[in-house]
Amino acid sequence: MIHSAFKGFPFLFFSFLFKEGLTALVQTQQTVMAAVGEEAHLNCQLMQNKDVVQVTWQKGSPGTEENVATYSKLFGPRVNPDFIDKVEFKDAGLQNNSIVIRNLTEQDEGCYHCLFNTPEGRLTGTTCIKLYELHEPILHVRESNSPEEAVVSCSATGRPAPTVTLRVLQQDLHFSNYSSVSVTNTNGTVAATTTAVLSGYRGNSPEVVCAARVLSGPQIEVFMMIPEVKQSSADGFAKVSGTDKSDHKPDMILLLIVAFYCLVALIIILSAKYIRACPVKKKRKTRQSNSKTLHSQVTSLYCVVCKFNV
Repeated sequence: MIHSAFKGFPFLFFSFLFKEGLTALVQTQQTVMAAVGEEAHLNCQLMQNKDVVQVTWQKGSPGTEENVATYSKLFGPRVNPDFIDKVEFKDAGLQNNSIVIRNLTEQDEGCYHCLFNTPEGRLTGTTCIKLYELHEPILHVRESNSPEEAVVSCSATGRPAPTVTLRVLQQDLHFSNYSSVSVTNTNGTVAATTTAVLSGYRGNSPEVVCAARVLSGPQIEVFMMIPEVKQSSADGFAKVSGTDKSDHKPDMILLLIVAFYCLVALIIILSAKYIRACPVKKKRKTRQSNSKTLHSQVTSLYCVVCKFNV
């Protein structure tokens, strides 16, 4: 009984090794990290030259695969109608093949299989897309109980939970009393906040940096100069945005607008007065000219009469 039970074991073991060997012939990246809304590049390459008839890309787990795109010498690159606006070939070949998936959403997350179809069978490679989401960090500052200290807080929202760090660029200054808190939102994102105390910065305008990162994705940094701290809200936090001069910008713009309209009104009034004054002057000149002409005619007539009498 024991002998018969192990009779089929060599065949199963050989089949497992054969399958693993076929998979090993395809070189691909196991996991591709990509941001929501960005694009992902999936690539498969045969490590040995094979007589490949067609390359097929599929999405899903075994038993639930969905054809995404195919490439063959006979038909060339073809994309499934459901993925026309989503997927396109980057490198279309029978030994090396890659596709680009654009405008990534949660529905695009998962594993994709590249199948090199040969007369000997299929050679398969698998790449899984792992999505992350990260929004730009937000820095806040509030006054501390000590005049030589400020409490700096930085928040970032992402998926999965982002890592948030604070640092100050001046060597003689440092953060202390770190604390962190995370809150999971209803949409699956996580809001992570790191708070620390900046000491000894009075009389200076130190620059602080908040950095946020999700997994191995790119890091997003926000820089800020800390001017005089304002305490303007109930919780004591005040968002710092440059210097105090920015608060007067709306007033200056309003004054310039009022001055402009006053100047336009003055020009209109003066122009109207000038237009009304012109006909009067013209009439006066006409009357003076007519008077002079009449006087000249009367004088000439008088001279003629005088000569006649003589």
